[in-house]
Amino acid sequence: MTEVIRTERKAAVLTLSSLACLSRVPTVNLTAGCAHECHYCYARGYQTHPGVGKVRFYTNTLAKLKEELPRKRKKPAMVYFSPSSDPFQPIPEVLQMTYDVFRFLLESKIGVAFVTKGRIPEQHRDLLAAHPPLVQGRIGLITLDPEITAIFEPAAPAPEVRIAQAAALIGADIPVEARLDPILPGVADDPGCLESLCAALACIGVRKIAASVLFLRPAVTGSLRRYVKDKRPLNRMLDCFAGAESLAIHAGASRVIALPASARLEIMQRLASIAQRYGMDVLVCACKNPDISNGSCHISGRWPPLAGGDRQL
Repeated sequence: MTEVIRTERKAAVLTLSSLACLSRVPTVNLTAGCAHECHYCYARGYQTHPGVGKVRFYTNTLAKLKEELPRKRKKPAMVYFSPSSDPFQPIPEVLQMTYDVFRFLLESKIGVAFVTKGRIPEQHRDLLAAHPPLVQGRIGLITLDPEITAIFEPAAPAPEVRIAQAAALIGADIPVEARLDPILPGVADDPGCLESLCAALACIGVRKIAASVLFLRPAVTGSLRRYVKDKRPLNRMLDCFAGAESLAIHAGASRVIALPASARLEIMQRLASIAQRYGMDVLVCACKNPDISNGSCHISGRWPPLAGGDRQL
């Protein structure tokens, strides 16, 4: 059971992220912490994380946003949800806030971009489907294997649920891409696992996959060791980091423990080769892989008004 800590937001609602891919667009976290409890989650190492099993819910987000937006010199073209949490967490008041904030932005002709591993309720899908030009979605997956998902993403919906709702969004003319992040080495990076995932995504009309291999921070490693009960896949994964190296990434000028560049490149090339057979492109983000990529994962979508490079805040 997730403990929900209700609090009021003191800082601005719309903020810029330290991720280079989000450095020019306004972002919103409706919570600190996430009820999906993914054991590999990078946010567990953030200072703002309230602790495992806890979610800090900002009760005044919509009211504060309604005050904040009219004061801006230039209305943003879009808003991204969410750098370190999920807008579709299985907490009723979070889901209601997501709906209310999305509706306010969409009715204000402001686009909404989101990444989720959660279950999108029907009323939310109906809202998004009513504004397809203003919506872009990213569906997060690590595998189609329900056993692996249950081990590493214990409170997230099953992969087939995510695939089905991605198909529903695409059917409503909403652009949807897949986010395979993180790829779990030694667990979900073999050709068979990647093949089945690519086949399922191509079948519903996905044409692009953004991908990155798991990296570790002390808090992430500690979380994995403490909360993953099945040690067999965990040990296989951690064994892959035996030759790991420290890597400076473009996310708050931080350093992480990453697989060697050659190992990550091999995994990405394997994924790209499979995806290409299904008519899909693989995007490797330079934020997390500056040594093997110079491109963007387009996590916040593809919005023509942003092409000029202006910061949106």
